[in-house]
Amino acid sequence: MDVLNILVSPEGRIYLGTDNKNYMNAMLDAMTDKFSIDLNATQKKHFLEDAMVGAPMSKLAAYLSLDPEKMGEEIQTLGIPTDSINGGMSEFQEWVQAARDANPDLKIAIKCDSKTPYKTVKAMMSELQDMSENRYQLITNLKTASEE
Repeated sequence: MDVLNILVSPEGRIYLGTDNKNYMNAMLDAMTDKFSIDLNATQKKHFLEDAMVGAPMSKLAAYLSLDPEKMGEEIQTLGIPTDSINGGMSEFQEWVQAARDANPDLKIAIKCDSKTPYKTVKAMMSELQDMSENRYQLITNLKTASEE
């Protein structure tokens, strides 16, 4: 089953991706076309080697130009914006739409834990609802007895 994984970090940053590299490639092509961004072969290679998308479109080319080790550090400070662009869809919604266009049958799984800000999760779910994406799995990490 093909799944679009949406991860919301404890810092409230949103990342998404799918294990299917063909879909990731199609999503990248759709987004770089829409935002008029040209990526070179190395940047595209770095994108496909990355497990998740997590950079704003304005920083995507610079992020993908970093050494893979640096990418791992940098991604923790980024995340996909959920604020709408010029009253239209947000970058997050655009990525979800690109994933849906790549595979209409893609299932959506949202992953977060008890440290994730509820406000961010609520805003992201609201954006999904605005797109009529009302079916998704919500996967959370349960607290262990030692954490209580």
